[in-house]
Amino acid sequence: MVGDSLLALFLALFDIVLFAGGGVDPEVPGPAWYVAVPIDLAVVAPLVFRRKRPVLAAYLVYVISYAHSALDLGVSGLAALAISLYSVQVYVGRKQGLLYGGAFVVAMAVTAIVKPEPSMAAQLLFSAFTIAFCWLLGEFMYARRAYQRELEARLHLLETERDQAARIAVAEERGRIARELHDVVAHSVSVMVVQADGAALALKSNPELAGRALGTISETGRGALGELRRLLDVLRNDHGDDEPRVPQPDATALGDLAERMRAAGVPVDLSLGDGLDELPAGVSLGIYRIVQESLTNTLKHAGSGASAAVRVQRTGDQVEVLVRDDGAGRARRLEQVGAHGTSAAGPTGTARQPAPRLSVAGGNGLIGMRERANVYGGTLEVGPAAGGGWQVRAVLPVRLNS
Repeated sequence: MVGDSLLALFLALFDIVLFAGGGVDPEVPGPAWYVAVPIDLAVVAPLVFRRKRPVLAAYLVYVISYAHSALDLGVSGLAALAISLYSVQVYVGRKQGLLYGGAFVVAMAVTAIVKPEPSMAAQLLFSAFTIAFCWLLGEFMYARRAYQRELEARLHLLETERDQAARIAVAEERGRIARELHDVVAHSVSVMVVQADGAALALKSNPELAGRALGTISETGRGALGELRRLLDVLRNDHGDDEPRVPQPDATALGDLAERMRAAGVPVDLSLGDGLDELPAGVSLGIYRIVQESLTNTLKHAGSGASAAVRVQRTGDQVEVLVRDDGAGRARRLEQVGAHGTSAAGPTGTARQPAPRLSVAGGNGLIGMRERANVYGGTLEVGPAAGGGWQVRAVLPVRLNS
């Protein structure tokens, strides 16, 4: 706008100086200065915002130029019309440019009819040349800007595809590393189990052999642990080396989780059974994450004033996790996912017929809970609770199959 303001000021000063010198034709008396100067300024003033509002600015110039031309105040009216035609063609499009060019021709014809002059033919020829030049220049710049926009869009698309390809490659490599991790750890653990069994058998009859077996177990365990750490460093998200490492939570930390949710505004009634501190580390972590995600969903979607109840009970070789809230939630279909894609037993313990796995709506949280249940051979049920609210029920085995 600064450049356009300077351009408008230059055109206005040109006509004002011309008016002060006697006008276009000194022999013909012109209007008073308090009429001429405001019109000189008004006809170029819309050029200041010709880039932001090109159509409005162009037609304001078009209207004021009639008075400017009728009083024969100079050339700024024609220059402003030409610049407006160029602006409409560049910043709006070809159709509006043609319409404004047609209006420009109409203005010339009206001027020629109302105020005929001996040099009118030369003026019309000059005006027609000006219209054609500005329209063609605007068409060229419009095409160039369109090409630039298309080029930028393609570059953005290429960058996006490149980033996606890189993420896909990283994901594939991490998947391959995860398979290698499984093979390495499985082999090392198998060796350790065999050596431990051999050491137990040879402990009394051949203590030296038992000692060598224990040494092999120790060496194999250290190697497997080192390999596991290196591979997990590769699989770990890129959060930087300065991120503090804290122990993973387990089922015994559910009390602290409930306290944090109460502080966030969700009353939580927590009931924990016996024997949770003896669960395998992976199962205990899975229970904590399922409860954490369920309470987070309650905080986000249940609405104000909602409360939640958490029940974690161990019965034999199974742990049942039940999280229920009394909020509105979002009505979704009940999802039942088993370890092998079949539905789980209902809350009353009655068997359900096998059902296909239903898709999960609502983001990655439910998908993560489902995957945690599947990893440990458990089941997951997510859906509206009887009597209102939302319910998450998971059943995980205590003992994992080898």
